Amino acid sequence: METAVRPSEARLRLLATASRIFYAEGIHSVGVDRIVAEAKVTRATFYRHFPGKEDLVLAYLRAADQAIRGQVETAAAGLPAADAVRAVAASIADGIRSPGFRGCAFLNAVAEYPDPGHPVHRAVLDHRQWFLETINALMARIEEASAEPAAQHFVMLRDGAMAAGCLFDPALICGTFLRGVDGLVGTHGARRPS
Repeated sequence: METAVRPSEARLRLLATASRIFYAEGIHSVGVDRIVAEAKVTRATFYRHFPGKEDLVLAYLRAADQAIRGQVETAAAGLPAADAVRAVAASIADGIRSPGFRGCAFLNAVAEYPDPGHPVHRAVLDHRQWFLETINALMARIEEASAEPAAQHFVMLRDGAMAAGCLFDPALICGTFLRGVDGLVGTHGARRPS
């Protein structure tokens, strides 16, 4: 039986520090020296855990991906499909209303890495594909025939809310987002044959 190896305290500190700063200030604007200084580790310790900054950026996105997967799973757990979709939307709205919200970490990252072949860009696309497939699966439980367009619509509503939520009053943005999702779920479910 294999035992899971717990990451070192230094690696966890580096990742937590980088995640906080990357999300708040952007990725390209933050250098390795600042991350090393704020994480209170040496440069050698940084490079022992991350061969380069790109590796740290990918670890940041993997951690964000895992957190969002957990958030979606927790929100949707044990609920009927329509309620699960609404619960996922509510958890997104909670994030938008949280202190320090600065948009979607993945949309922010892809804006800094526009090359579709870059590993960071591909990591963003992988996350977004998982999210779309997850919403599609929930929508298919409501009504199979129109699940894909409904899921795409949900993702577009979410993207808009995430972008606008850090620019305008988050309460108003979340209200609009949640009404849109509620309308989408209601319309999507209403087409189900009796």
